[in-house]
Amino acid sequence: MVNTQVTLSGWTLDNPVIPASGTFGFGYEFSEVYDLNLLGSISLKGTTLAPRFGNPTPRIAETPAGLLNSVGLQNPGAEAVANEEMSRLSRVFHKKVILNVSGFSKEDYVGAVQALCRKDMVGLFEINISCPNVHGGGMAFGTDPDSAYEITRAVKAVADKPVYVKLSPNVTDITQIALACEEAGADGLSLINTLMGMRISLKDRKPILKNRTGGLSGPAIFPVALRMVYDVYEKVRIPLIGIGGVSSADDVLEMMLAGATAVQVGSANLVRPDACKAIIEELPHRMEAYHIESLSDIIGGAHHGT
Repeated sequence: MVNTQVTLSGWTLDNPVIPASGTFGFGYEFSEVYDLNLLGSISLKGTTLAPRFGNPTPRIAETPAGLLNSVGLQNPGAEAVANEEMSRLSRVFHKKVILNVSGFSKEDYVGAVQALCRKDMVGLFEINISCPNVHGGGMAFGTDPDSAYEITRAVKAVADKPVYVKLSPNVTDITQIALACEEAGADGLSLINTLMGMRISLKDRKPILKNRTGGLSGPAIFPVALRMVYDVYEKVRIPLIGIGGVSSADDVLEMMLAGATAVQVGSANLVRPDACKAIIEELPHRMEAYHIESLSDIIGGAHHGT
């Protein structure tokens, strides 16, 4: 019998499959589709200190092998997530979650994390310094090593759980951002967030998205995400969560061979609500097909041919 367990900063997950933030809401609605306790964990929808309505519509556009989104971090705010959304989710999900936090200043990040601390349901914080769909924050912190260092250090000073930093692919060298976060005390890294892109309406002759640009996700970005996970694994010594276009059990295995300890599934949830369930059920069969007894044994295997 194969072993699908993995460990993130001392936290053991039954399997490495995690719905990605922004593609699974706060989880509760998906409990009508399948038993959420099959999942390794859930990365909750991106949360900010204050409530946000998000960007104006239209904010979704289809593309070949993916989609563009410019939702803009719509969420009810940290207090509501802590006191309402997590309480509701706990009725159907009995494992710990990943809390994805974003902001527009260092004080925003610190305040949101403080509001969400001391929750037993939280396994770790995922600090989003990579959202391409907001102005004056988000990705602005994730494209500069000094800013990434400053946000990471400030959050680490107040967090009562491990801190993972979610990195942007919209940079010249993602490894420099990764190293800055590690130096600032990050316990792990999540990568990648979406790539910036756009579509133009031939009928209206203007950008489809009201925000003009949006984040490209889906199978189209999987090779980019895989390469970046591979490159970052070569540079840092902290765990990685691989994200970007994952839609099958084989994709999970590839990500882990590149260096990921766990893997998040994003856009696939929007195409097929039971995508994560299907991947988890298929994973042991694919492990057997490739003679993999334990997933923990293959993390980073592509770097040394095992």
